[in-house]
Amino acid sequence: MHNKKASALMVFVVAGALALAACSRAPSGTTSKAPVAPANAFRIRVTANAGLTPWIEQAVDKFNQSGTKLAAGKPVFVDVSIVEAGQAVSDMTDGTNLPALWIPDDAVWAAVLAKRGQTGYQANCVSVAQSPLVIAMWRPIAEALGWPGRALGWLDVGTLAADPSEWAYYSGGKYGAALRIGHTHPGLSGSGVSTLLAIVQAARSKTDPVTVADINDPIVQASVKAFEGAVASFSPSTDKMGETLYQRGSDFMGGGVEYESTLINNGGGGGDTDLVAIYPFEGTFMATHPACVNDGADAQTQEAAKLFRDYLLKSDVQQTAVSAGLRPATASAGVSLGAPFDTEHGVDPAQPKVVYGAPSVDTLLAVSNLWQSARKNVNLVMLIDISGSMRGAKIDSVRTAAMQFAQQMGDNDFLTLMTFSDKIRVLIDHKKVADARANAVAQINGIQASGNTSLYDAIGTAAGLLKKSNSAETSNVMVVLTDGQDTSSNQYSMNQKLIDTAAANNTTVFTIAYGEDADQDVLLKLASGGKGNFYAGNTANIASIYQEMSAAFGGSVGIGR
Repeated sequence: MHNKKASALMVFVVAGALALAACSRAPSGTTSKAPVAPANAFRIRVTANAGLTPWIEQAVDKFNQSGTKLAAGKPVFVDVSIVEAGQAVSDMTDGTNLPALWIPDDAVWAAVLAKRGQTGYQANCVSVAQSPLVIAMWRPIAEALGWPGRALGWLDVGTLAADPSEWAYYSGGKYGAALRIGHTHPGLSGSGVSTLLAIVQAARSKTDPVTVADINDPIVQASVKAFEGAVASFSPSTDKMGETLYQRGSDFMGGGVEYESTLINNGGGGGDTDLVAIYPFEGTFMATHPACVNDGADAQTQEAAKLFRDYLLKSDVQQTAVSAGLRPATASAGVSLGAPFDTEHGVDPAQPKVVYGAPSVDTLLAVSNLWQSARKNVNLVMLIDISGSMRGAKIDSVRTAAMQFAQQMGDNDFLTLMTFSDKIRVLIDHKKVADARANAVAQINGIQASGNTSLYDAIGTAAGLLKKSNSAETSNVMVVLTDGQDTSSNQYSMNQKLIDTAAANNTTVFTIAYGEDADQDVLLKLASGGKGNFYAGNTANIASIYQEMSAAFGGSVGIGR
């Protein structure tokens, strides 16, 4: 385990972009490498949530090599896509993207899809693996909070977030001025919704499923708001949550809510600087990963889907699930829960002691609505390079992506919109998005490219605007897109002072190197210093980048807002 970690850290040192880049990942998920199917194969599509990665991809490869055939004699060939539950519901709502087999985190997602008119996944669901939701925390931070002698819970996180003096007392000032954690976007990911519901369960001291009335209780809502006060950003997927936390380290975030399997595959361990699984003492949810056959598909498609599901439940395949950090679907004969379910991998097979009952569609939707008001609002400055080198397809693509981004911001977020070439223009200055959305879209749509590049001065100006509008009620964010090197700044230079200026007032800095001529080294340093993300962008992926950033800030994506 420690060799794996050392290798990952070496990659971070040698290729710093890996630790920050998310450029090839779109929130809607990824597809496994292009398979080579026999000419006469009967191909089916399977959609699985990210909590099953990498087991499901390995299982698909082996299944495709097994020669499993339909009764009619054709070999079955599976194409798998990794898509989080909320995003999958959004993708499948219009009925044009329905896989033969869908494996979300929990069966409630099939009911959510049915509420949207697609009822084909409710009748035939069978769990293929399990994994509890945990708070992954860096061992030194967990120990500073009293773990393992002191049991920690969901509400403890909210208390520490709401009271900086208490955080300072326990942390000794070693881990930042405030507790920073992450979880997935509830509109995209089942683990994000489960995080919110777990806080409600803890606040109501209930193990049976909570009700909509419980969610509407003012004390419960205050508990959710307190917890969200510690959230630095939202990941588009569970595996992305784990990867980012592991790669960026304790300076980036103190912990994140993810599945136990994600922790095992991303830095969980027994060392002094590893991640450990906190199983909240109040209780937690267990992802059951039901494999649901599309009963609206033709008979052969259903037959093929069931053959693949049966394959996943074979003892040897279930044992490979255990090796990948997943608990078996049932106490199946021949499946042992040994390593990696041990302290050497940061987990405890005897936990969790309390598992919450599965939620209903109504509570899932109600807590997603609560999150809209409970999450910390964003105070965002968007900087767009409009120098002459941005002409043509570059500026066209940025316009489209940035307009969509503005459309997805929350009504109570604040937006400052700036463009820069040899001149810096503030098109919108700290306006509530509900009042400025239409103007923001119009302003972005009207930008034209010309002139040189005053990148450093634009960043310094943006930092000054954030300082003026800084508030404890909002999270400061700077998003910088540029396609070139600075050519005309006269107030600021690229040095530690600029990095510190950009990151002042607890500002998270996201940077986009748009095209090969952008100064990636500068943008990497700015993003790293501002505890944000760096993206290597181009006209093909710029929409994906803005979509992922929208998720990070709590934008309206998936089934969200």
